[in-house]
This record gives sequence, C-alpha cells and structure tokens, in this order.
Amino acid sequence: MEFVQLGTSKIKVSSLALGCMNFGTRVDTEMAYRLIDQYYDAGGNFLDTANNYAFWHQGGVGGESEQLLGSWLKKRGNRSDVILATKAGANPMKTGEKEGLSAKALQAALDQSLQRLQTDYIDLYYAHFDDKDVAIEETLETLNRFVKEGKVRAIGCSNYQVDRLRQAHQISQTHDWAAYCCIQQRYTYLKANRDADYGIQVVADQELLEYCHDNQTTVLAYTALLKGAYSRSEIPEKYQNKTSIERMTTLKQVAEELSVSENQVVLAWMRQKPLSALPLISASKPEQLAENLASLDVRLNHDQLKRLGAS
Repeated sequence: MEFVQLGTSKIKVSSLALGCMNFGTRVDTEMAYRLIDQYYDAGGNFLDTANNYAFWHQGGVGGESEQLLGSWLKKRGNRSDVILATKAGANPMKTGEKEGLSAKALQAALDQSLQRLQTDYIDLYYAHFDDKDVAIEETLETLNRFVKEGKVRAIGCSNYQVDRLRQAHQISQTHDWAAYCCIQQRYTYLKANRDADYGIQVVADQELLEYCHDNQTTVLAYTALLKGAYSRSEIPEKYQNKTSIERMTTLKQVAEELSVSENQVVLAWMRQKPLSALPLISASKPEQLAENLASLDVRLNHDQLKRLGAS
C-alpha cells in the first residue's frame, strides 16, 4: 500500500480509501467485517463514512455505518492505526428539517458520531455539503473549535463549488482557523454532461482540480467506478456524450495493453495523473475489493497517461 499526505495536514493516508457507506445496511455485519479486514490486512488505513449512511436503504435511518465501524474498531483494538473520516450536515432529521452546518447542528452531530464510532476523536471531519443558509464563518469557527478541543484532527468539505472552497480557505487564513485540507467530490474518468443534475452532489471539474493542485488541497473521488459501469462497458445516461464514448474506447485499449481491468486503469489514472485524485473504493464482495486493491500494481506510462487525458 502507498501512503500520501492529506493536504497540508500531518495525516498520512493510504492512496485508496475504503468507502463504508453501505456497511450495516445493504452489506451485513459479517461481510462488512470481512471486507474491512481484507482492506486493513492489505495495508489500508483510511476508512470513510458519514453520519447519514445509509438512511435510504431499506430499514436504514442513518448512523448504521458509523455504528458498524465503531464495533469493528473496538473488536480489533486498532483505533490508533486507522484514519477515520466521517461527515455531518446531510443527515435527515426526524422533524423533517435538514441537519445543516450550524454550530448547534455540528455539535450535536459530532457528539453522536463519536458515540456511534466508540472513539474520543475523529481524524478527518467533513462538512458534507455546502449549506448556504449558514455563514461559512459559523461553520468554520465551530470546526476550528473541534480541532482545538482535540475531538477532530483535520477538517474537509464535500460537494462544494470551487468559489466557495476558495472563500472558505480565505476565511480560515484571515482568522487563523483550521482550513479544509481536502475536498470529496463526485469524480470519475468519463465526462458528465454539463446539464446533469446530481442534487446536492457536485462533480469535480477542471477548475477545481487545478485550484486544489495549486493550493495543496487533496481531492478525493467518490463514485469513481460508476457503480460497476466500466465492468459492464456501459455509459450511464448522464455521461452519454461524444467525449465519454471516445474515453471508453481509449480505456479499453489501455486495459488490454496492460492485461488489467478497466476499473483498475481508472483507479491508476486518478492516482498517477498530474492533477491527481485519491479514489474511494467500495465493494460488497471480497473479489471486488481484491480487484480494486490490485490497481495499486498498475503503472501507466507517459504515452498511456497522455492518451487517457489529464483530467
């Protein structure tokens, strides 16, 4: 396993993060434990969840993934060896109101996450989406307090437009507060249609990638493998365009040249291109996870990276 520094923080994380969104709901406890063990035994240390995972699955109410990770950490006794990331802001409230990123909401969310995760600190704490009903100053001041209290080591954001990320960085610098060291966005190899609507999810674009590269902000990519679309050689409707068709052709050619899967090329491309991104991998079966982990052995040469494209 390779390790990289998380933005300007002092935290080093494995170059593939394990997305734990479905653990405890769609993926049962036994299989989830098996998958986390497989990832951990391969040298992985970066576990990603959120306080609302996964309320949309049958029987889910939010918090199931955190609860499962908390029990796994307790049984394994390896908390200090793991970089634990969770998020707040997008949990649906029983009252029907959104959670949001106010000081009050963040405090309640943190307390509940720490309890479910059975830990007294979180390594990376995300603002899950950009809550424009709350001043960025209020959110950042609260997150900075969590860092000072030792309950959070570093902060990040997710689903922010680049202008709002830039504004947040400026505010943190002005007040000498903790700054977002990373951003987690929807990002994959195929190009999304410009008019594609993903709700609160935000696609990483060229401007964001360049800004983060220039400002030592790590980009993390979720939905990197488009839920198995590359394995099926399918282009999802929101990605159906001329560029995606051309990219799928190139992807298949490079995969054949290297005798690896399309999924493995996508993950290798994200990590090795100049405007790099750290992929979140997920799986419901050990063989899927093994395929993703094997992408660490894939080396793309200069010509292949050029053909695949820089962003």
